[in-house]
Amino acid sequence: MSMFPSVFGRENGVLNSGVRQAESHPARFQMSRRGIFGVVAGVAATAILPATASAASSQIKSVATGMSGKPRMSSGFVKTADGTEIYFKDWGPKDAQPIHFHHGWPLSADDWDTQLLFFLANGYRVVAHDRRGHGRSTQVDTGNTMDRYAADASAVVEHLDLRNVVHIGHSTGGGEVARYVARYGQPQGRVAKAVLVSSVPPLMLKTASNPEGTPLSVFDGFREALAANRSQFYLDVASGPFYGFNRPGAKVSQGVILNWWRQGMMGGAIAQYQGIKAFSETDQTDDLKAITVPTLVLQGDDDQVVPYKDAALLQAKLIRNSTLKIYPGFPHGMLTTHAEVINPDLLAFVKA
Repeated sequence: MSMFPSVFGRENGVLNSGVRQAESHPARFQMSRRGIFGVVAGVAATAILPATASAASSQIKSVATGMSGKPRMSSGFVKTADGTEIYFKDWGPKDAQPIHFHHGWPLSADDWDTQLLFFLANGYRVVAHDRRGHGRSTQVDTGNTMDRYAADASAVVEHLDLRNVVHIGHSTGGGEVARYVARYGQPQGRVAKAVLVSSVPPLMLKTASNPEGTPLSVFDGFREALAANRSQFYLDVASGPFYGFNRPGAKVSQGVILNWWRQGMMGGAIAQYQGIKAFSETDQTDDLKAITVPTLVLQGDDDQVVPYKDAALLQAKLIRNSTLKIYPGFPHGMLTTHAEVINPDLLAFVKA
């Protein structure tokens, strides 16, 4: 059963830890220009950035540019059948194997920047898009369903004419990948492999046929918190369970918290509100059963957002050609907190 009730309950006050920390240490948020430069220099000197990112940085310029010296990087919009404009990033050599990244709720393509830079440095073409209603895509009050999310992803793939694609999805993005691969990618022959990271399928909601799922009251609580004070709710999620920052001894990063909040607040409140139903109530059992391409399933066993026993373990059972890896102690947002571990594992799977 989900840990949501205990983690998100207002009575325990855990989720306000990041905000209380800022309030009790205001000096941290009043840096002089000299102080900021000192922090930057300190970061460089002590190599705080993940090893994979720092090692890759020297390669990025040469990989991202062609013989002409012009960057092989672009961004743009795809207009879908219902007029929604989907924003995408498209970086790297056009003739390289593409990897398409699908973000979680309520974020944007920016949540994948660490992975985009890493795979770009390793010679791949990397693509990521903002789900409808999220990030820079059109803020719409229609089509905020898993069916439409998958169709929008297909619109991006077809617009860029991507083939032999590896699709990697996190959380809600994992549900999007499962539906896309089953309904579009495999039938069109465009998908090579799939990766589900801390993903929501097969079904999060507790029902008669899914008694170990999360009660509807928990997701109703999400909707209530979003409608009442979306900004504070997003700070609470990021400073608490998403990255495991509420755990004793956790190394809390204000930059990570604020970047999560920034991405969430870029999107539309209505789309994100409706998206809660999409990621929690969509039964994707048939999607998982339909997937035949090699699929890597990854999740941390300290995921406080999507319980791994109801997600990764079931995904691996339902997908016939799957490889499962569970990381002890890793949180839901492990792609950020443990990029130095996850990125090489992703690369090994892509290369295999």
